[in-house]
Amino acid sequence: MEQVDAGGSTTTVAASTSEESGLDPIARVRKLLFRQMLVGIKDGRFFLGSFHCIDKQGNIILQDTVEYRSIRRSSPSPTEQRCLGMILIPASCRTSCHVDCSIEEQLSLIQLKE
Repeated sequence: MEQVDAGGSTTTVAASTSEESGLDPIARVRKLLFRQMLVGIKDGRFFLGSFHCIDKQGNIILQDTVEYRSIRRSSPSPTEQRCLGMILIPASCRTSCHVDCSIEEQLSLIQLKE
């Protein structure tokens, strides 16, 4: 998984090739469409789903999403999960994003900055 740092309203995806750095932001985001994305939020929960879209404010929509959260109670499993479907994750709540891709794709991922 390639890390996508998301601090506040900035979203960054690592870049490495000069030919892709010339792509417009829309083309850059299109490369992420329908990929598995793991998004962490401030309260410690994580959401794993298929990336559907991002708006100008940096809010992310995931589809077929599963929520993972750690439970404080003594239990055999340290995390609890539930299926949510399509969700919107506000940019103000996001702490991290990880995109699932192959090593070759990690080497060619591009930079997104707001």
